[in-house]
Amino acid sequence: MSHSFQYHRAKLRHLFLTWGPNRLSGGRLLQRRRTEGVELRDLQIHVPGWPEELEGLRVAHVSDLHIGDLMTVDDATRVIERLGALQPDVVCNTGDVVDLDCMDLSSFFQASSAINPPLGNFLVLGNHDELDDPASVAAQAEAAGITVLRNSVSTSRDGARTLRVGGIEWARTPSACHDRVSEAAMSGRIDLLLSHNPKAFDQAARLGIPLTLAGHTHGGQIAHKNRPNANLALAMRHRRSAGLYEKGRSRLYVTVGAGDLFPLRMNCPAEVMLLRIHRHRGE
Repeated sequence: MSHSFQYHRAKLRHLFLTWGPNRLSGGRLLQRRRTEGVELRDLQIHVPGWPEELEGLRVAHVSDLHIGDLMTVDDATRVIERLGALQPDVVCNTGDVVDLDCMDLSSFFQASSAINPPLGNFLVLGNHDELDDPASVAAQAEAAGITVLRNSVSTSRDGARTLRVGGIEWARTPSACHDRVSEAAMSGRIDLLLSHNPKAFDQAARLGIPLTLAGHTHGGQIAHKNRPNANLALAMRHRRSAGLYEKGRSRLYVTVGAGDLFPLRMNCPAEVMLLRIHRHRGE
């Protein structure tokens, strides 16, 4: 199978940022990262215009596992099982399931599907998923019963609750994100938008989408203490790189992710999220 320029560039990145530093440290960097683990965070978000019938919705948000040399399939499976134990209403994966090469991900996706959330289980692919075999990543997820969103909207119902989840394919630039969000919105109203790239938020806010979830930035993996937005991702022009952002009545949450590009984090612990979504105070 021939690979793209992006794949070969990522292969070099992997050599210099992932495999190389760990090799030079005699494996100590990876051992330290594995000891630190992944935090399970519980956060409440108030969103103007959030549908009344969805008050208190419990959203499991996982992103940027980067399954490969730094995180095994078994590691990722244990992470998603911990998140599933909190019994979320919906599971949202905002991409970069794999780091470089695709592999057998069935046990991870089956563990995610086994959570069986009443309002659905969704995935959008990230740029790393696109490097080797994106069709296989998507097919393995779908075989486990997970809905892969491709510039589209899926409507789920549970009793009196109706949730419309939109999701877009990977896009690097704000203009490309704009086009994909607009395409998805043509399918109808969106309550919750999934985008690997936070740059989709500007168009989501223009369209009045209440809440967008994203990943991609890793929060830079190195941040100033008590200042999560002062990080390496900001230096790389990701101005919305960690945490909650507001634009008008719309909200964006950017997770710093569960996995790593390189085996080091400082003041930016890896995370998976349980987000509890509430209507804005006073509404």
